[in-house]
Amino acid sequence: MDWKRALRQLWHFIWEDNSIWSWAVNVALAFVLIKFIVYPGLGYLLSTSHPVVAVVSESMEHNVNFGDWWEKSQNWYASNNIKKEDFIGFPLKNGFSKGDIIVLRGKPPEKIEIGDIIVFWSAKKDPIIHRVVKKWKENEDYYFQTKGDNYKTNPASIKSPFLDETRINEEQIVGNAAIKIPFLGYIKIWFVESVNFLGNFIQKG
Repeated sequence: MDWKRALRQLWHFIWEDNSIWSWAVNVALAFVLIKFIVYPGLGYLLSTSHPVVAVVSESMEHNVNFGDWWEKSQNWYASNNIKKEDFIGFPLKNGFSKGDIIVLRGKPPEKIEIGDIIVFWSAKKDPIIHRVVKKWKENEDYYFQTKGDNYKTNPASIKSPFLDETRINEEQIVGNAAIKIPFLGYIKIWFVESVNFLGNFIQKG
């Protein structure tokens, strides 16, 4: 039958043909599969709308071994009642780098602890990934304060009209960091930077 022949031809085109059009279709199919099936499926399993995020800033980098990093950072943490032995027990105590991939999972606000790393929405609706350094409850809602581990770029918690991490409502939280995958996020960073460069080039042209 004609439809059987058409299916065989389509199968050959997608999986065996080595033309540029076949490669383009494969890329498009992979994008659709990841965006509309794999990603939502992971989100359902991990109880979060954003199960995987790429780290696009250096705010959680340590750049040195833990002992040297603590020597540079300890004053701020000591003033906020966080001791060295506390920090050693925190998840991802050595931070992570720009370009890493972080797998998130949903976590009830009452179970989020000081030292956990969370992703939350800023006032500009940008996702921020920082470490919880304070937690409290007002009426029925939980609130959190966070700080980036990098003592150079984030010497204290940020408080500005666009990002106030001194009072994060539980509704702003996207998820809790569970797993780090080094450097894989550079694929997304390079792609976004390339698209932005191309867009700027077209506008200038």
